[in-house]
Amino acid sequence: MAFSEFRPLDDSSLIEYIKTVPSLSDKLGNKFDDIQIKEIGDGNLNFVYIVLGSSGSFVIKQALPYIRCIGESWPMTKERAYFEAVALRKHGRLCPNHVPDVYHFDRIMSLIGMRYLEPPHIILRKGLIAGIEYPLLADHVSEYMAKTLFGTSILYNSTTVHKESVAEFCGNVELCRLTEQVVFSDPYKVSEYNRWTSPYLDHDAEAVRNDNDLKVEIAELKAKFIERTQALVHGDLHTGSIMVTQESTQVIDPEFAFYGPMGFDIGAFLGNLILAFFSQDGHAVEGNDRNAYKEWILRTIEETWNLFRKKFVGLWELHKDGPGEAYLPAIYNNTELEQLVQNKYLTDLFHDSLGFGAAKMIRRIVGVAHVEDFESISEPSKRAACERRALELAKLLLKQRRNFTSISQVISAIRELH
Repeated sequence: MAFSEFRPLDDSSLIEYIKTVPSLSDKLGNKFDDIQIKEIGDGNLNFVYIVLGSSGSFVIKQALPYIRCIGESWPMTKERAYFEAVALRKHGRLCPNHVPDVYHFDRIMSLIGMRYLEPPHIILRKGLIAGIEYPLLADHVSEYMAKTLFGTSILYNSTTVHKESVAEFCGNVELCRLTEQVVFSDPYKVSEYNRWTSPYLDHDAEAVRNDNDLKVEIAELKAKFIERTQALVHGDLHTGSIMVTQESTQVIDPEFAFYGPMGFDIGAFLGNLILAFFSQDGHAVEGNDRNAYKEWILRTIEETWNLFRKKFVGLWELHKDGPGEAYLPAIYNNTELEQLVQNKYLTDLFHDSLGFGAAKMIRRIVGVAHVEDFESISEPSKRAACERRALELAKLLLKQRRNFTSISQVISAIRELH
């Protein structure tokens, strides 16, 4: 067969490839004359094509053996496509409403064929920059996080099933190591990859590198990230990995998926909403001060955690007599004890989420990869002022996270700094 070894596909070879795969060619009604192919890979790592025909459509994503935005000088395993496909399928079974269907996976070609999220779906980050409210966002993302995190943990699974899954995802070590570097290491030392809005944030970046208390806390979080196999986390759950309309929320791109701490996903989402909040002043114009929109973001942050907690505990109650081996019913056999362990579990998870969220915020301001929320503010001094407030909040959350007992206290801290 012509596709028995890896090669990057282009428009013409992609059509030839599709013809060899029934699950894809059937989606197009086996009509190839009117196919439109659009390359939309604006990401850092992969080729992404939209394939449109008169009878159907899908997206093709192909991983390259290097980081696309840097080139062959930074090699990267194309095996990440395998872990992305497995994660999409696992999470899709647990939460089909918010994960796109996978139609086809080819391990040799590092290629996934999946549902095309047709317009008006847009990347959530772009919607937040444009000031669009999504009334169902907190409900949908909390459902996705509760179902995928609970359903891949030992609250739901036997330890045998859990260990087998952990062993499989240990293979995604290269992308985990990339996260270790850019989230937990580079921002706290002098690194050629770091950048920030200079000269305005020169002092702020230096302050991060010289903050002993911050370094003590980031070391603890790094250890949790590496050592803790709580659940199958998405691994990169920021507002650029979610596509939305007013009615639909779809989580994409779990190529960084691994068995890690649940708080890494929850923190990534909440931290990116906080970054979106602090960027709003940079997008305000005469006649639209964005104040009402900022209030909507704060409500969404608060609702996301509160709904997540409620849904997570609901799943725990529903499955407490199932195969999960974390809290055996013979031991945790009365309501008072159940509530004690649930409260402890969720308090720890809340503090983890705040810590990881803060770490993700810091790396987006003084590390290698920044966010469009800030980058699209053209005036550097205005951008730096927004970033500085976000950075101050992140440092506070990272160092004081155990002092927060509710998400409403976090919202108060955001208001105070703002």
